[in-house]
Amino acid sequence: MKVILREDVAGVGSAGQAVEVKGGYARNFLVPRNMAIPATRANLKSIGEINKQKEIRERKSRRVAEVVKERIEKLELSIEVLVGEEDKLFGSVTNGDIAEALAENGVTIDKRAILLETPIKVLGVYTVPVKVDKDVSANLKLWVVKKS
Repeated sequence: MKVILREDVAGVGSAGQAVEVKGGYARNFLVPRNMAIPATRANLKSIGEINKQKEIRERKSRRVAEVVKERIEKLELSIEVLVGEEDKLFGSVTNGDIAEALAENGVTIDKRAILLETPIKVLGVYTVPVKVDKDVSANLKLWVVKKS
């Protein structure tokens, strides 16, 4: 059955594409969830409108992502940790800790969007990449300091 996707569907296609799928998948999953419409002549003419709406949504999410990026890059976070002898940390600073510190400063980011290669185990200043949107990334300046 040929359908026009109204939104991106993993493994099938992106919004605005006319794709061929199994009839049951289209009737029982895609169409009831408003993810696709049957590919009739009239609907094929409306592909342009679907693509235009997709572009508008993408531009809006990109603008929001740019604003969040600017807010993150203006921040200089400081995380206080307990340290032992020779300034070795008890535990480490992880993505979750950084996400909590960002939330305290008014920026809500999923901890999986914080691209920390390994947990931080040493005091110092770090630049942590944060993926805000699919092609918008920010660099967060993070200070890991001794708790007094």
